Amino acid sequence: MQQQSKQTKLWVMTALFTAITCVCTMVIAIPTPWGGYVNLGDTGVLLGAYLLGPWYGAIAGGVGSALADILLGYTIYAPATLLIKGLMAVVAGLLMGVVGKALSGRLTCGVAAELVMIVGYWLFDGLLSGNLLAGLVGIGSNGIQAVFGIAASTALVMALERSDSVTRNFVSLR
Repeated sequence: MQQQSKQTKLWVMTALFTAITCVCTMVIAIPTPWGGYVNLGDTGVLLGAYLLGPWYGAIAGGVGSALADILLGYTIYAPATLLIKGLMAVVAGLLMGVVGKALSGRLTCGVAAELVMIVGYWLFDGLLSGNLLAGLVGIGSNGIQAVFGIAASTALVMALERSDSVTRNFVSLR
């Protein structure tokens, strides 16, 4: 029964982080001239990876971000977003186990995950346009989004892990 309760709690937290990521993505969505938009969603993706671990974080980050794409009318991006944001969370969550939870480790995880995002959308935009060079146009705005996502998620997770309640409820912080 104890294991079933832990599993239920993990799925509830995953659903919560799916919603958080979707809302973070939608609350500020600044359209770009080349078809995408700059948003706060990477904060939710990285925070989910840090708190839920790589696999449940991938579900929350990928589904939450793809749902925001659909709700905001960027449906063509939803499949790529599901994959890219999910992979971001896997990279951040797995790398955290290697580099640790100190500030430098969190920053390393964030940079690696955001590189996945920048390269992923470059390739997808290149695929959409039929020209990889044309896909390069989104790198600047994705870079700005990445810097904010790294800074915000790092600050939030380092503040949250000071809470006994949070560390009790998220196994990745123990």
